[in-house]
Amino acid sequence: MEASTSIKQMLAGNRIFVPTYQRAYSWDTEFESSKAPKQINTFLSDLEDYNRSTTKSKYYFGHFLFEEKETNKFGVIDGQQRMTTIVIFLSTLFKKLESIRPLTEEEEISKEDMIIRKSVYRFETVDYDDRFFKDYVINQTKKDKNGLKTVSAKRIASAFDFFTSQLADKDEIYLLKMLDTIQNSSCTTHPVKDESEAIQMFIFQNNRGKKPSILEIVKAQFMFNVHLYGGEEKESLIKEIKDRFEEIYKSISSIEYRINEDDVLVYTLRVHFNSLWETNAIDKINKLLSEENPIPFIKYFTQSLATSFEHLTTFFGADEREYLEIHSLVTLGGIGISMPFIIKAYKFGLPKSDISQLCSNLESMVIRHRLIGTRADITSRLNGVYKEFTTENPNIKPIVDRIEWMKNIGSDSWWWAYWNNNELERALQGGVNHSIAKFLLWKYENLLEAQGKRGYSPTRFDKITSPELEHIAPQTENPETGYDIYDEEFINQHINCLGNYLLLSKSHNCSVGNKPFTDKRASYTHLEQQREIQEMTKNNPTWTRDLIQQRKEKIIGYLMSNI
Repeated sequence: MEASTSIKQMLAGNRIFVPTYQRAYSWDTEFESSKAPKQINTFLSDLEDYNRSTTKSKYYFGHFLFEEKETNKFGVIDGQQRMTTIVIFLSTLFKKLESIRPLTEEEEISKEDMIIRKSVYRFETVDYDDRFFKDYVINQTKKDKNGLKTVSAKRIASAFDFFTSQLADKDEIYLLKMLDTIQNSSCTTHPVKDESEAIQMFIFQNNRGKKPSILEIVKAQFMFNVHLYGGEEKESLIKEIKDRFEEIYKSISSIEYRINEDDVLVYTLRVHFNSLWETNAIDKINKLLSEENPIPFIKYFTQSLATSFEHLTTFFGADEREYLEIHSLVTLGGIGISMPFIIKAYKFGLPKSDISQLCSNLESMVIRHRLIGTRADITSRLNGVYKEFTTENPNIKPIVDRIEWMKNIGSDSWWWAYWNNNELERALQGGVNHSIAKFLLWKYENLLEAQGKRGYSPTRFDKITSPELEHIAPQTENPETGYDIYDEEFINQHINCLGNYLLLSKSHNCSVGNKPFTDKRASYTHLEQQREIQEMTKNNPTWTRDLIQQRKEKIIGYLMSNI
């Protein structure tokens, strides 16, 4: 492989693959032009800008680092994202060109050099995505995206679909210009032969586009140390790490938008070392890897990591759909302090009734901490019961008791009292953050729906279509009748409080806007709390400060008994 070459020459006659220690495809696509462009969009727009320009120099695709495995077979260390995208784009380009006319002999040779010659693929991605990559992108025999188990596979499909849509109306001149630009574009390469050196280079290389996550760097560090210290176990350990991370990436696919993978890494540290104080994953792991024999730690921690992702897949998946307490905690969000407790509960095999009770109690502390807004550290107050929650003592009662004690303790116990009932009630009296207010009103909605009903099944938050927070009395004074006088007291004490907030769907909220109260009132028919407003004003359709105060006191009374 030449040090200075072209994309066509780099791919021709070679087989390039993504090694197991590399992260999978991570470039994103944005179909909506109104949003900031993602890497895939930029890839295409850069090529188009170049083709519109009058520059004489070749398009430059950057530097590629390779691990040379055998003759004409190379593992890509740095440049995987660019190379994967190049192959995806060329596959869509050849497909579009073939839909216009048969390829010429020269074009057939270019396709064989850069994409596939008979059954020899010029590029292969990570093992767990490669079959889909070949079927969907290269051979284009798979027409659906059913059964995708990894985020990276979904990104591959999105990139292919994006390029397909962008090329749909392009003519032959555009396609041939693009083909010429890419295959003759310049790039530089540098291969290394030692695998441990290759992994080490990956750890320290900054890839163009999207940097590796901490989890991906940790995986590479584990692989590097296994190469150095694995001894006779090296091959089996590498396979074990590869298999576990394959399952981890499949788990990430199902929970990516619920939780950050690097956060899971930190939570696993807290479970593995039984302390809520574990924070800096890289520093902690680097310290452990510097010990004389890091292999036992690598084995056990990789297993712990895979177990955490497995349990969180269940927690955010089937259990979140089945158990309201879990759904409620997940809906609340910002629940990082809770997750090590949750992972332990699943690890210990606790019944779902215990996990649900644990979720309800942890939710109470998260809500209080967010509402009260104290700078007091909650970790130090919960770390003691967390450390006692072990395989030998898998009992949630000490945790539940500690939380109840913190909620009810008097203000004279200052170190513990930041989250007590007095502080909660004080926080609820004033303005409440809109996000948490929506959550609290959802709780209140279930109270209203349950009154006088047997066998009542609570409404899930995700059953409310795009829930938004409505100010019954608008923030901007409406000259029409129906609202109290907008004096200083009304504006400062009643507009932004729970008594004046109402849960509506997004479309409903947009439709009522700043309308007179009579118009708003007539539309309040969808939720029990909306009908409650109708009932409160049935004799006098005016929304007053007294009614706001009355409703606020009712909502706070409910919340004080339930959070």
